[in-house]
Amino acid sequence: MAPDEKPYRVYRGGRTKGKVPSAAERPARASDFHFNLRRKKSSAAGGPDYRGPGARRRRRPWIRWVAISIGVLFVLFVVWGVTSYLSFASGVSDANRRLDPNAKAQLTKQGGLLLSHSTTVLLLGTDNANVSGRQGDRHSDSIMLMRSDPSHHRMYYLSIPRDLVVPIPGYSTQKINAAFQIGGPALAIKTIHEFTGLPINHVVVVNFAAFRDLIDAIGGITVNVTEPIVSNRFDCPYATAAACAKWPGWRFHKGPQHMNGQRALIYSRIRENTKNPADNDITRGGRQQAVMDATLSQLTSFGNLLSMPFDGSKVAKPLTTDMSAWQLVQFGWARFRASSGSSVHCRLGGDLGGGGTGSPSEGDPATIAMFLGKSAPQPPTDAFGPGCVIGHALQ
Repeated sequence: MAPDEKPYRVYRGGRTKGKVPSAAERPARASDFHFNLRRKKSSAAGGPDYRGPGARRRRRPWIRWVAISIGVLFVLFVVWGVTSYLSFASGVSDANRRLDPNAKAQLTKQGGLLLSHSTTVLLLGTDNANVSGRQGDRHSDSIMLMRSDPSHHRMYYLSIPRDLVVPIPGYSTQKINAAFQIGGPALAIKTIHEFTGLPINHVVVVNFAAFRDLIDAIGGITVNVTEPIVSNRFDCPYATAAACAKWPGWRFHKGPQHMNGQRALIYSRIRENTKNPADNDITRGGRQQAVMDATLSQLTSFGNLLSMPFDGSKVAKPLTTDMSAWQLVQFGWARFRASSGSSVHCRLGGDLGGGGTGSPSEGDPATIAMFLGKSAPQPPTDAFGPGCVIGHALQ
C-alpha cells in the first residue's frame, strides 16, 4: 500500500474499509430486479422508456388545444353577451323616454328580482294604422295582463275585452279602451286597476304598426289557427273600391301557419268570422294572446339570440315601457323557463253580444282568482263568458 493511500474511502453516510466497489461490481438488489422487469413490460407494450428521476414528462398536445378552444369560446360568449345587452339596452332606453312620467306614478312598486318574484305586467296594444278614419285612433286595441310565477315556472295571461263598459275615474262610464284615448297609459292603468283590483307592477305599450315590422325582423312567427276563418272586409289590400267589393275577406286555414308581420297583425285584428258567427271581440283577444305568445317564443329562439348584437335595438322599437333592460331580460327568462303546456290563458266576460250593454260578467271575480293562481282554472261556459284554460289560448 502506498504511503499516501488510505485503507478506506469516506462517504456521506460514513466510511467503510476495503476496496471501493465499482458500478459493475455493485451487488444486485431486489428493487433492481423489479425495476428492470417493469421496464421490459413497458417496452414490450410499446410504452415510453423510463428516463429516470428529473426527466420531464411529455404533454399530450390535444389537451392544450382543447383548453385553448374552450377559452376562446368563453371569451366569444362573454363578448356576445355584453354586446347583445348593450344593443338591447340602447333600444329600451328610448322606450323608457317615450313613457309618460304620470304612468309610473300609477304602478304598484315591487321589491325583489323578477327572476324569483311574481310580477304583473299590463300590455296595451295601440292601433293607429294608416287607413281611412283610423290615423288619429289612440284607443287601446288590445288589453292584456301577464303574470309570471317563477316558483312554478308558469305564465298567466288575462285578456280584457276592450268593449266592456266600466267606470273611468274622473270621467263617465264608457268602454274600457277609451281610458287610453282620454288619458294615455296613466289613466288606462288606473282604470284597469280599479276595475280588476289587481296590482299592476309594470306597463308595456305596443305599437301594432311597429310590431308588424318586429315580427318580420325576427323571421315571422308560427301560430296554430284553431278553426277556419274568413273575415269581414277590413283593411282591404286592393287599391280600388271595385276590387275590394269583390274581395271576400282575409282567409286563414285551420292548423299551424307561419305568418309574416302583416298576416299576424291581421289575424290578431279579426273580430268577425263568416265561418263562425259566434266569433266576437272576446275570441279576438284569444288570437292576440296566441300572436303574443308566438312572438315571445320566436324572440327567445337560438337564431334570434345569435343576431341580438346586431338587431337588439329593434326588439324595443315598438315598445313604450317603464321596465329597464335588465327587468325585461328577467321577465323574458321567466317566460322562457315557463312551459307552454302549463301556461294559463284567461279572459273576462260580459254582455257583448248583439244588442248587449257591455256590462261585465258576474264570473269575472272568479276568473281573476284563477289568474292569481288561487283556484283551479275553469273554462268558459259560453262564447261570451269568463274563464281560464291551460296550455292554449282561448279562441
